[in-house]
Amino acid sequence: MTEARFDEIIHPGTRLSIVSLLAAADWVEFAYIRDELGLSDSALSKQLSTLQEAGYVDLDRETRGQRRRMRALLTPEGRAAFRGHVAALRAIVAAADARETF
Repeated sequence: MTEARFDEIIHPGTRLSIVSLLAAADWVEFAYIRDELGLSDSALSKQLSTLQEAGYVDLDRETRGQRRRMRALLTPEGRAAFRGHVAALRAIVAAADARETF
């Protein structure tokens, strides 16, 4: 069972969306993430760099002719952090539901 652990790095909405997208795949093209989440190149690049510095994402850059391509992969540490964060969010929601009265 995954230990619930709130993660300040993953929690901001944009990074949570990125990690969620990466959790469902192996390598994901930069352009696909950008388009799927409606982000600018610079905004996505900044968020991926933050996730990479935390050890949650690996980035692969390659050049083919004149074109540069980047793709991202959620690391095992990133997957564990994401699962822990989701478990923490579920626990928060469950506690709120338990206190809710009608």
